[in-house]
Amino acid sequence: MSSDTTRATDTTDSAAFWENHYAGIDPQWGTRPNAVLAEAVTALAPEPGAGGDRALDLGCGHGGDALWLASLGWDVTAVDVSATALERVAAGAAAAGLTDRVHPSRHDLARSFPDGAFGLVTASYFHTPVEIPREQVLRRAAEAVAPGGLLVLVEHASLAPWSWRDGHEDVTFPSPDDVLASLRLGDGWRTERCHAPERTATGPGGETATVTDNVIAVRRGEPA
Repeated sequence: MSSDTTRATDTTDSAAFWENHYAGIDPQWGTRPNAVLAEAVTALAPEPGAGGDRALDLGCGHGGDALWLASLGWDVTAVDVSATALERVAAGAAAAGLTDRVHPSRHDLARSFPDGAFGLVTASYFHTPVEIPREQVLRRAAEAVAPGGLLVLVEHASLAPWSWRDGHEDVTFPSPDDVLASLRLGDGWRTERCHAPERTATGPGGETATVTDNVIAVRRGEPA
């Protein structure tokens, strides 16, 4: 397993915010896969396929999604700006015997992006209070999808009471159609999911709430 720590610095606002965030929460929080992402991947890409076996998990946090994908046979590049989060991903991969298939890689995605093409690109709750070119990053994520591969985005469409954004009642979220349109995909893509289901979420203290997610899954066509 390799860990790329050369692409981001602690001096950026994004690095400072997320390093502080992960340093202050339970290391076990977020070590299970996101249930919404897992449903989409299980239905649409249950194992590596035509796009190859490389997966890219953007904003991986403590690595719940990355470790789960690796257990399915994906070779996962797990990206975050927080060094603490990536250290915990590496530890989780070692404990699960997945060090050969989980590769922590440190990026401030507003400044750098992993190289190469991937059969699966995922981003779960890629939101931040720090000003970044979010739409540009997500379009770059789409560009990284190999022919035949899949892009899956799971995004907040409402606030949970424990969110770091709670108290900002003026926060609004785009619709799933708005998110899809912002990707500017052009021809050659097939929409597999574009909806906003409700679910019961559990917070870090065990509290629960009904929340809404935007779920967008699109597949890149094979060359003619």
